[in-house]
Amino acid sequence: MVSNTIKLFRMNKKLNRSFTVTFLMFVFLALFGAFMALPLVYAVNNAFKPLDELFIFPPRFFVRNPTLDNFFDLVSLMGNSWVPLSRYITNTLFITIAGTVGHILLASAAAYPLAKYRFFGSKAIFSIVVLSLMFSPHVTAIPNYMVMSWLGWINTQASIIVPSLAFPLGLFLMKQFMEQLPNALLEAAKVDGASEYRIFWSIVMPNVKPAWLTLMILQFPMLWGTDGGNFIYSENLKTLHYALGQIIQGGIARAGVGAAVALFIMIVPITLFIISQSSVMQTMANSGIKD
Repeated sequence: MVSNTIKLFRMNKKLNRSFTVTFLMFVFLALFGAFMALPLVYAVNNAFKPLDELFIFPPRFFVRNPTLDNFFDLVSLMGNSWVPLSRYITNTLFITIAGTVGHILLASAAAYPLAKYRFFGSKAIFSIVVLSLMFSPHVTAIPNYMVMSWLGWINTQASIIVPSLAFPLGLFLMKQFMEQLPNALLEAAKVDGASEYRIFWSIVMPNVKPAWLTLMILQFPMLWGTDGGNFIYSENLKTLHYALGQIIQGGIARAGVGAAVALFIMIVPITLFIISQSSVMQTMANSGIKD
């Protein structure tokens, strides 16, 4: 009887300790998460602040008298532009969607044979991909511009979309995920008469969904925030980020509009992340299968 009581006491003590540690970890992560969310909360509050609150010192974190004037001024300024706002939005959506979807498809198609087949030069090709991860985009900016110029793609949207298709991190990420797929699963599909294309689309791609969703989260904000740089000069081909950036350069009088622009630019990638982050965190369907 005494021994059972001692065991029960130890078990309760162990459970209480586990609960305490779990609670403390939860509190720590909650505080850390709240701290990381402060810049976003501050940006949202700034977008609704009138000008007198934007320039007050010391600055206030939360808005006292929220207003929509910043957004009305943004719509008014864009309405007076000789290129309509819808044109900037269309250009941005086309570049972002085409570049993101195209890169996911190209990276997946290239990663599949590198991950599941051994052929002459496969290791060398993958070594080049890994080596390319070491180069900053600023290092390859001039060669990239020269290639686009030789192809005659300067001042076209292809000069932004095509280079984004060759993002080396996407190929590396997809290959690493595809290597986790058991070969027995693919061989079983071949025995059933499935072609390579059927295996790729029906088995491989659904099972590496966390990988290409993660790649989408990485690629989408990069293309959404592009302004065309030195590749696009025509105003009709400019992106939304460029147009909004021109508004911000109007000076102190447009500080409120600038705060609304900052919120507008960040809200789309954040919304995409919130929608897809649950799928990114999912484990692969066959992660427990072993050859």
